[in-house]
Amino acid sequence: MDDLKEEIAATAARLVVEEGLEYGPAKRRAVKQLGVPPRSALPDNDQVEAAVEEYIAIFCAESQAEELQALRELAVQWMQRLEAFRPHLGGAVWRGTATRRSDIYLQLFCDDPKSAEISLIDKGVRFEVRSVPGLQGDMVDALSIHAMCQPLGEHVGVHLLINDLDDVRGALQPDGKGRAPRGNLAAVQKLLGDVRDR
Repeated sequence: MDDLKEEIAATAARLVVEEGLEYGPAKRRAVKQLGVPPRSALPDNDQVEAAVEEYIAIFCAESQAEELQALRELAVQWMQRLEAFRPHLGGAVWRGTATRRSDIYLQLFCDDPKSAEISLIDKGVRFEVRSVPGLQGDMVDALSIHAMCQPLGEHVGVHLLINDLDDVRGALQPDGKGRAPRGNLAAVQKLLGDVRDR
């Protein structure tokens, strides 16, 4: 059973890195690709993340650090533009497992859920709105933007997830390994500074 979970995790990791899928969809697609019974036990996200790190180390060691740097710099630009909404970076770009196929996920914490949309409209930014599961499991609006990432020479998805202001405390609780699940602008700038200091 553990071997099967490892195989699913490895296949999911390849889909995460090569196609930019999130962990949930990558696991489901891996199950289909491997012809595994649909109700098979799936690896948890920590297993998939370990497999992603391994895949990057083997297949993307040359390019991944620069791609991650470019994505974090783009995230900082958007966090500065949206500073009024207390942006926090999450996902692969925050965790350090992002490649050029990864999207940027920013959690915004707003007094008024429509204020971020109004701000984007005022700035002339085009976006699409959809509903996605939020931090508490309930559905929240996600504003999706296609932003040009100059160092990568391509557009990157930037997704702004709109949360209530009160949700910010719970959003920063450390995970099972004691890691922060997301970081504010200062934390992301520190990550960039740490890389430049090497």
